[in-house]
Amino acid sequence: MDKREVIYYQDELNDEFSTAVITPRTIDGDYVYDRRGPIRAFTRFFWYRIVATPIAFLYVKLNLHQRTVGREKLKPFRKQGVYLYGNHTNDIGDPFTPNVFCFPKRVSFIVHPNNVSMPVLGRINPSLGAIPLPDTRDAYKNFTECVKGRIEKGHAVVIYPEAHIWPYYTKIRNFPDTSFGYPAKSDVPVFCFVNTYQRRGNKKKPRTVTYIDGPFYPDMELPIKQRRKKLRDEVYATMVKRAENSNIEVIKYIKKD
Repeated sequence: MDKREVIYYQDELNDEFSTAVITPRTIDGDYVYDRRGPIRAFTRFFWYRIVATPIAFLYVKLNLHQRTVGREKLKPFRKQGVYLYGNHTNDIGDPFTPNVFCFPKRVSFIVHPNNVSMPVLGRINPSLGAIPLPDTRDAYKNFTECVKGRIEKGHAVVIYPEAHIWPYYTKIRNFPDTSFGYPAKSDVPVFCFVNTYQRRGNKKKPRTVTYIDGPFYPDMELPIKQRRKKLRDEVYATMVKRAENSNIEVIKYIKKD
């Protein structure tokens, strides 16, 4: 658990409080999002199902003491691709928790290039579902094709619209509607999940309780910009309401004057 008790912030949209220090690689047109072939397929299966999935279940249940409320809302969409928007409050728990409550659906994550830039784990993360954001126009085309392909395969594509990790933060930070362009263009169902932190008896470490809501659908009669904004506002309002279920503050966040 993070040992910090107080964190001072200045910019809610851009401040980053992850303790990891990584120099990101450039994601350009040469970056291959989906490597094909039987060897690659086996590699993805091995890292995702044989290695990562059991670790995710153990970490989430034994370390985060996590439980999920509303998982049944995802059941009608077991064979259909969906978008999932969540709050970004745990560096290890955030990539693990969706794999647990979405199981057996496969999960992909739209991530910062940091996640594919680490010496060893950076090579493994694409097999675990990481889709790094592009840095160039050529890469953007490959990126959008990859996201579309994952949805067509029935994946849950997870997006953290707050973008930056604020460990154990108990509110929902304001976020733009940019990332809602994916479902707004494709009329794909959207869900949101909020990891809240709740007291666990006299234990210092809280229980993580995850609330799932949805589906939300884009209003396809609206122009794309309005459609995107409306979808974002509906998801944001729901997340803010769910975040009120946190009843313990592990780290206090104070805005600088």
